[in-house]
Amino acid sequence: MIAIVDYGAGNIFSVKNALDYLEMESELTSDPNRIQNADAIILPGVGAFPSAMKALKERKLVKVLQEESKKKPFLGICLGMQVIFEKGFEFEPCDGLGLIPGSVEKIDAPDLIIPHMGWNKLEYNIDCPILHGLPEESYVYFVHSYAAVVKDEYLAAYVEYGTKVPAMVYDGNTVFGAQFHPEKSGDVGLQILKNFGGLIK
Repeated sequence: MIAIVDYGAGNIFSVKNALDYLEMESELTSDPNRIQNADAIILPGVGAFPSAMKALKERKLVKVLQEESKKKPFLGICLGMQVIFEKGFEFEPCDGLGLIPGSVEKIDAPDLIIPHMGWNKLEYNIDCPILHGLPEESYVYFVHSYAAVVKDEYLAAYVEYGTKVPAMVYDGNTVFGAQFHPEKSGDVGLQILKNFGGLIK
């Protein structure tokens, strides 16, 4: 079973619907025990970094996510990817979950419209198991104003939007983050979610 973490930060139902379509067992939960007993974890989210961390703290989910992400496949999506880093700078400096080294800062593309919204082609950087089997030209859907600042060794894929915007990060073990929305990225996104489910032992 995949636990989709429900902490009041949006887009949980579109993720659930995508997993249902793929016939992957999942449930929406904010129960730390259910998350501990799950085979994998998806942390979705739309909104702001500080409010997301506040909501996770209020639900006493910070420690359980930090611990369980070391033991089983973990995928952060959009805001859920941003909070896996050590620090965010949206509105105010705020500590994240610290699952992958790095920070989240305003996209530096002064000549382009922010938020970054729409479809972009993935450019691959390091091998990442949940990106296997995708078409050579794979487009995914983004809606965000802040992006990860992360070392190349964790950068699985990026897109060009006036600058190099991290699209997928991977710690080399169990933690993945997608800045885009796989659940809104058509067949490419469904393949990524299917690959993630395939990591369950």
